[in-house]
Amino acid sequence: MDSTILLILLQDGVMNGAIYALLGLALVLVFLVTRVIFIPQGEFVAFGALTLAFMVNGRIPGTVNLLLIIGAIVFAVEVIAASRSRNWSGMGKTFSWSLLLPMVLYFLAPYIVSKDTALWINVLFSMVLVVPLGPMLYRLVYQPVAEASVLVLLIISVAVHFALTGLALVFFGAEGWRTPPFMEGEVQMGPVSWSAQTFFVLGTCALLIIGLWMFFGKTLYGRALRATAVNRRGARLVGISTNMSGSLTFTLAAAIGALSGMLIAPVTTIYYDTGFLIGLKGFVAAIFGGLISYPIAAVGALFVGILEAFSSFWASAYKEVIVFTLIIPVLLWRSFGAHHTDDEE
Repeated sequence: MDSTILLILLQDGVMNGAIYALLGLALVLVFLVTRVIFIPQGEFVAFGALTLAFMVNGRIPGTVNLLLIIGAIVFAVEVIAASRSRNWSGMGKTFSWSLLLPMVLYFLAPYIVSKDTALWINVLFSMVLVVPLGPMLYRLVYQPVAEASVLVLLIISVAVHFALTGLALVFFGAEGWRTPPFMEGEVQMGPVSWSAQTFFVLGTCALLIIGLWMFFGKTLYGRALRATAVNRRGARLVGISTNMSGSLTFTLAAAIGALSGMLIAPVTTIYYDTGFLIGLKGFVAAIFGGLISYPIAAVGALFVGILEAFSSFWASAYKEVIVFTLIIPVLLWRSFGAHHTDDEE
């Protein structure tokens, strides 16, 4: 290894680490607010990347049909719940986001999907297709068992992961896809040329992290999420809806996952099940922060990305093993300072 190879590996590691940082932040956010270890986070990575890949190739993505089907199920569940409680006050809003929005997107898709459509329009339409799946998933699966133990929620997350992987295979097929880079060109820095795509990924990740920081610190909904993360029972006592907090959290997690998939798709072939491994690496980063610290999770993500890049050079056949084995010493390190706490009743 010489300095040129070292810088090339460092470039790959930093770019991948930035993606893992976003996923790690999403996992920490979901866990703090809902106590859910969101294993299906990786599926949103695959959904976002594959939806964009289909659109740039002039094909209507399966997400159009998937969103309409799940939206109809959510609306039916809400109608049943409203009929039992005899409270129909929120049905107009429910109809708008669970049924009307998917129907509008379904009829718009043939007019938008084309090989000549600008990339940024494809990105926006893909986000609109994938992001609503987050709150829908929360309403169908997690909201009814919101007060269950962390272990039960973890088991449910595993089941959801397998279900979403199967749906991805049905709606996207087994073929792998890539997308065109967001930026073309090279930037010469010393002996190594850094791709413009790398700087675009790093800049997007930095802007998104700053945006999340401002959202949590400057907005009412962000402060509500912070309050729920600190004390769920106390948040309920002051009038903060934990259902609203959970739905908003899953919306943010879906948006982060979908955008991460779109950022990584130009450099990695994405299959229907690729998101699982990518999401697990974000989980390793989140474990660095004990699922409670955003800054430590971000630092852990950069370390995971760099370790993966150098492992692929020295022992490419074992790079996944090396990355995931990292969980063991991290868990041991975290356990030394851990204090047992009981779940909220």
